[in-house]
Amino acid sequence: MNILTIEGLRKNFGVKPLLDAVTFGLADDEKMGLIGANGSGKTTLMRIIAGIEKADGGRVMIPSGSRVAFLPQNPEFAADMSVLDAVFDQGDPNLRLLHDYEEATHALTASNGSDEALLARVFELSHQLDVTGGWDREANAHAILDRLGIVDTDALVGTLSGGQRKRVALARALLLQPDLLLLDEPTNHLDTETISWLETYLARYPGALLLVTHDRYFLDRVTNRMLEVEPGGVKKYEGNYTRYLELKEVQEQLAEATERTRQNLAKRELIWLRRGAKARTSKSKYRLERAHALQEGGRTGPGAGIELSAASTRLGKMVLEIDAVSKSYGDITLVKKYSHLLTREDRIGIIGPNGSGKTTLLEMIAGRIAPDSGKIDVGPTVVIGYFDQEVRALNDSLRVIDTVTQVAEHVRTADGTLISASVMLERFLFPSAVQYTPVAKLSGGERRRLHLLLVLMGAPNVLLLDEPTNDLDIPTLAALEEYLDTFAGVLIVVSHDRWFLDRTIDNILRFEGDGTIRPYPGDYSAYLEIKAREESAAAVAKSAPVPAAPKPVVKQEPSAAKPLAKLSFKEKTELTELEKRIEKAESRKLAIETELGSNASNFEAVAALSGELGELTKKLDRDVERWAELSERA
Repeated sequence: MNILTIEGLRKNFGVKPLLDAVTFGLADDEKMGLIGANGSGKTTLMRIIAGIEKADGGRVMIPSGSRVAFLPQNPEFAADMSVLDAVFDQGDPNLRLLHDYEEATHALTASNGSDEALLARVFELSHQLDVTGGWDREANAHAILDRLGIVDTDALVGTLSGGQRKRVALARALLLQPDLLLLDEPTNHLDTETISWLETYLARYPGALLLVTHDRYFLDRVTNRMLEVEPGGVKKYEGNYTRYLELKEVQEQLAEATERTRQNLAKRELIWLRRGAKARTSKSKYRLERAHALQEGGRTGPGAGIELSAASTRLGKMVLEIDAVSKSYGDITLVKKYSHLLTREDRIGIIGPNGSGKTTLLEMIAGRIAPDSGKIDVGPTVVIGYFDQEVRALNDSLRVIDTVTQVAEHVRTADGTLISASVMLERFLFPSAVQYTPVAKLSGGERRRLHLLLVLMGAPNVLLLDEPTNDLDIPTLAALEEYLDTFAGVLIVVSHDRWFLDRTIDNILRFEGDGTIRPYPGDYSAYLEIKAREESAAAVAKSAPVPAAPKPVVKQEPSAAKPLAKLSFKEKTELTELEKRIEKAESRKLAIETELGSNASNFEAVAALSGELGELTKKLDRDVERWAELSERA
């Protein structure tokens, strides 16, 4: 049964349709990911479903009596509302009962249990919770509030930061336990541990879910269907984000084959056109029209995306040295005597709880704030580019084109080409019409994309990225990741996006919350493996029996690290066989890709080849991983 049915939905902004003939359904236990470029209408679609905006045409049908909860990107509450009032939506009878119980127990605690009227009120509300079976919901509410770090429910919402308000709004949506849950960028402002908890919670959620997020691991692990919003409507894909990528790859291969066919046909038509006036009779008018259409009809689909390209400045041997740096605010120590020598190959990811000092460290490196003690020495050739969270570089009163030309009239790209600011804006998906609009009219994602362009135009060789994935769409993130693959400089990233960290960094720094910063080798997935081993070892140690009496400890000199075991004869043979298998598999993979292009119109052949390619890729990945392990030991 569908909890949501949408038919022919339309929404226009000016003369341009944002949503056009959108039709799809969502089953009552389905979890759908909503994806698409910034400005494609994802948030507008969510707001129409939630009843906040009206469509210009079409129908949105939700069964009567169904509960719907919506988490917007930027939740709004009355400034004088308490967190308790904001979290426990009093429009729902069950939540109103929980609200009254929490309010009464807080008041009773404040009176030290001496107020008999409050005591009677608590007993009465406890009885109602017994009768309605509300204690499970009360326990669930406390578990959600605890996981989201909402402790002070007496605080006023107006005193909270944007990230704290987002957590309050998320708690409100989850506590309602709706039949249809609409979440717009729920992972923004959450740390990685909280995101992992939310991921598990939503994967088990019994109701329907419609989700907009840039977190690709989150999409992959929570959703079972994808809906891509694009000009002219939507496209539906069965499966999670990984399956979506596989299906898109097949589409891309088909599109490339179609494009090659179009180009060949265009060449033949062009030869016909050049024969002269004798060939151009009235009977051949359609061929003239077709030739012009073929020459002008290049690809405009998913492949025609953002193009990130900017030069970087040469980096010398001395990069940056952090020497015993400390920083505190009042009684809270964020960084405590931290030292680190950055090299030209460093690609560092910074993680940790919100408010633990991650952004503070970047601000000190960028020179925006000074440490309380210690020093930071910056090399003479260092050019720092800082992509911060606040987008402070943008002036809302300026036009987009003027914002860019203030930095430079022309830009030198990575391949040495000199292009105009206008062309660079087009590469960043700002068409001519948008370039002359005020910055104030840009969406959140467009502002972030413009800020990123300004940072890259400065040709940095030390790039600081503070939560770069917030408000950027997946195509822009993919382009940024590809740019960073070839970035010839130091990269330091603060992010909660696990996919982005796995793609871009080689080492992790974790803020422990007391000013201590602990290093971990490898990407984010490697960090998780290390943490899992440590937690397992700690659990084993805790459960081990305590000895009757301690034995005397003999002090020994620390021994050197145990070297990796040498390869056995069998493993050496395996390594040789792996190299042969990998070479053979790569050749077959190339052949399959070629066959896919030549059999584009044969759907049975495409399906068979795509299946073989998928299995071959999985086997190749396993072989390469094993080869890397053996090669390291060899």
